[in-house]
Formats: sequence, C-alpha cells, structure tokens
Amino acid sequence: MPLSPAFARVPRFLCAATGAALLLLAAAPSAGATIEPFETVTIDPTGLVAPDGTLTLSGTYRCLGGNGPVFVSSSLRQGDSDVRKGVGGTSAVCDGADHAWTNTDKAAPGRYRPGPARVEATVTELSGSGLPLPRFHAVRQQDITLVEG
Repeated sequence: MPLSPAFARVPRFLCAATGAALLLLAAAPSAGATIEPFETVTIDPTGLVAPDGTLTLSGTYRCLGGNGPVFVSSSLRQGDSDVRKGVGGTSAVCDGADHAWTNTDKAAPGRYRPGPARVEATVTELSGSGLPLPRFHAVRQQDITLVEG
C-alpha cells in the first residue's frame, strides 16, 4: 500500500528511530509499574574510586523466574551534572535467593572524586523472541559516598 504524501516525506530512519523509542518507552517502568516486592536490589552505601579512575559499586539482589539473560546494571552521577556513567554489568541468577553483585568500570582519572554520589542499580531480564525486550525485576536509586580505594 503506498504511503500518504505526508508520510512519504519522512525519512525512513526517522520512522524507525521513533518506533524504537516508543517501544522502549512502553517497556520502561512507569510510576505505577508493578515490580514484585520480593524482587529487590540494594546498593552498598560506599563505593570505591581509584586514582586511575576505576569505579567499583556493589550491593545485593534477589529475583525470580528469569527465562532470558538477566543482568544487574549500575550507573553513577556525581555533583551537579545530570550525566550518568554506566558502571559495568553483572550476570544475575533469578532463583529467589539473595546474591551479591559488584560492578567495575573505568572513567577518566579525576572525573569522579571521593565524596557524595548518586547510584542507580537495575535488575533487568532480556526476554521475548526476535527483538529481546527488557523486563525490569528491581530498580533502586540511592545516595552513596565514594571513597578512595
């Protein structure tokens, strides 16, 4: 079926990007999202920043029923910047038991310093056939203190 004249002028890559963005928004947890209360992720109150820029964040998680690959991801923000730095990712086992997670990544030396920071940790499963869609098991944001280590 031919496209209407209005749609014919829209570049195909723009249509694809818009569709992908809408798909991610539909899959993201909203304020009323149902994440099971027995699925949790915690963030340790202290993270490490080494002189060479290596960041280490840690905590615990518990999840159930992972049919696809499951990961604990984390990100860090410090100071007035809204920019978040992804800090590694750890494979997760969703067996209902508590497990420890530790994520490490390297930033530019001096970019992050000892002091207050904000961390977000997420337990995410990639599920579905074809294009895998994220299923969020647990999400937490928390203020921490980075210490030299």
